[in-house]
Amino acid sequence: MPFFDLDRIGRDLPFARAVPQLREALRGGVAVVQAPPGTGKTTVVPPVVAEFVAGDDDAAPGRVVVVQPRRVAARAAARRLATLTDSRPGDVVGWSVRGERQVGPRTRVEFVTPGIMLRRLLADPELPGTAAVVLDEVHERGVESDLLVGMLAELRQLREDLTVVAMSATVDAARFAALLGGDDPAPVVDCPSALHPLDVVWRPGPQRLDERGVTPAFLSHVARTAADAHRRALAQDPSVDALVFLPGAREVSRVAAELRGPGVEVLELHGQLTPREQDRAVAGRAPGDPPRIVVSTSLAESSLTVSGVRLVVDSGLARQPRRDAGRGISGLVTVSASKASAEQRAGRAARQGPGTVVRCYDDAAWGAMPAHTVPEVRTADLTFACLALAVWGAPGGDGLALPDPLPPRARADAEEVLRGLGAVDEGGRATELGRLLVTLPVEPRWGRALIDGAELVGPRLTAEVLTALSDAPRIQSADIHSHLRGLRSGRGSEAQRWGRDVARLERIAPAPNGAPTAAVPRESGEGAVVALARPEWIAHRVDAAGDQWLLASGTRAGLEAGSPLRHHEWLAVAELSRAAGRAAAGTGAVIRAAAPLDRDTA
Repeated sequence: MPFFDLDRIGRDLPFARAVPQLREALRGGVAVVQAPPGTGKTTVVPPVVAEFVAGDDDAAPGRVVVVQPRRVAARAAARRLATLTDSRPGDVVGWSVRGERQVGPRTRVEFVTPGIMLRRLLADPELPGTAAVVLDEVHERGVESDLLVGMLAELRQLREDLTVVAMSATVDAARFAALLGGDDPAPVVDCPSALHPLDVVWRPGPQRLDERGVTPAFLSHVARTAADAHRRALAQDPSVDALVFLPGAREVSRVAAELRGPGVEVLELHGQLTPREQDRAVAGRAPGDPPRIVVSTSLAESSLTVSGVRLVVDSGLARQPRRDAGRGISGLVTVSASKASAEQRAGRAARQGPGTVVRCYDDAAWGAMPAHTVPEVRTADLTFACLALAVWGAPGGDGLALPDPLPPRARADAEEVLRGLGAVDEGGRATELGRLLVTLPVEPRWGRALIDGAELVGPRLTAEVLTALSDAPRIQSADIHSHLRGLRSGRGSEAQRWGRDVARLERIAPAPNGAPTAAVPRESGEGAVVALARPEWIAHRVDAAGDQWLLASGTRAGLEAGSPLRHHEWLAVAELSRAAGRAAAGTGAVIRAAAPLDRDTA
């Protein structure tokens, strides 16, 4: 008996009409699916592929692994498909994301994030037990997803039995068909849009961005616009829920706080929430529940459906990685979203019926938006990417069918970092240490700090610091020590999640050869861990007030007024970002996360 009832799964989903075309395309072992958000490709394609690779043998052991760019989308898609198969999550359908794994011996379709899939490939390039890989949302052009395209294209030359499907919501399909198909481009399976009529309303407000980021006045404008538009929509149809798009978690929390009031449930959706909080925001409104406004980052833009939404309010802003090669600064900055992103956001309002999008900008701002989002490989730090490619045996991506080559300057800088870490040799080949670092669930710099910090200050403190830094945007006044103190004494789901993540890293850390090194004073332990990862960012106070700091790399940076770190002479800086205004003290950069050091440890 088949595991999946495709008639039931595809009912009322537009992509169901494209299933015969997909089955034909799969005969060649590789296919590209081009279908807009809302057509049901994420729900329908994986079970069709599972049916194809099983053939006449429903007991075939091969698993279909679906790569989703985000953890919340992976869990949501797995739960949706499990529901449609009348099974519990972790049975026929499961997922594996950072810190959470729900799979079993009967699992036929497993949803994973790109980082999980990449590390599996590097651990065993033959992917034993995997019959097919489906790369969803490849148009988003994340670095890890791009690497997977090149690696899987190469793997198919050795494993002709491996089925590979790439799925895109935009017009990049031809590019991926050529990359995956080689000399014979893969067939492209198209599915028309499923959007209902969509009204576009322009509601420009005050200045959106200044030297500090998104202006408070604009965030208040978004909140007022969303509340007014939702009120008007509810007067015509009480079933309408709203979805508000903002660039980051800080802005989401600010607008959500302004929107909360009687008669409406306001939910946040971003990557820093617990899985339970994310799942609650994604789930539809139950009978008897009040109307909902979900305030989200780009999480809900393409691969994730928020049920019941017929109104979208779009800030027109996005957070994207940027790299300052001159000062070695990488981080997220707020910029205008692309037209493609804005169209996908708007489409969320017209997936289940006629909808409305309210754009909090004017048509002039629309005209200035870039057509597509810049591929992450052009703007991000490539240290992990270069290490993964070295472990794969293709240093720098040479010889791989990557969607875009690695930019030469960023590649050279990343390889220099890896040589300094001892992760690659002078020829760019991975060392034994590099092969260990690529398996760790942290960036290579922090992986090296995990290994060395366990010996220097103990595995527990090292794991605590690294886990806290994974949530760096929440660190107030740049003070890692105060942030850690709050986490240790905290209660509730966030503290529990942090504790689980700390325990997981502590188990991975190597056991020290004896007691931690006594040369590091207790008050400098956290800074020592940070400095092991970023020795070039050890900073010395320039002035008595602590306005300016000189880093070992030669870069100068400011520190926000009121930070308790200002009275220290030495700091280990974990996060640095480009900035202007008072906080940067005329340096062009500001310290976002740091811990104190004593002079001898520095």
